Amino acid sequence: MITSKKLSPKRIEQIKNFPIKYGKDSPKLTAEQIGRMKPKHPEYWNVEPVKVQLSIKIDADVLEWFKSGGKGYQTRINKALRDTMMQSG
Repeated sequence: MITSKKLSPKRIEQIKNFPIKYGKDSPKLTAEQIGRMKPKHPEYWNVEPVKVQLSIKIDADVLEWFKSGGKGYQTRINKALRDTMMQSG
């Protein structure tokens, strides 16, 4: 039986600080090498995240700022949230 457990902050820190051992079979890659990587199967390039409808309260001035850019303000809000998520590491 597989059970799902949330990781504790202590365990997450242990995982982040686990020593990485590079060698002949697992060399350290440069940023350029990583940037050239692509999925083995082309269909992996077209993965779209599942969208979830929700109700959220946003400050009126923030919403107006996003809407001032015209059509697509929800997409811009989603991108701002995703960028923040990705930067949090």
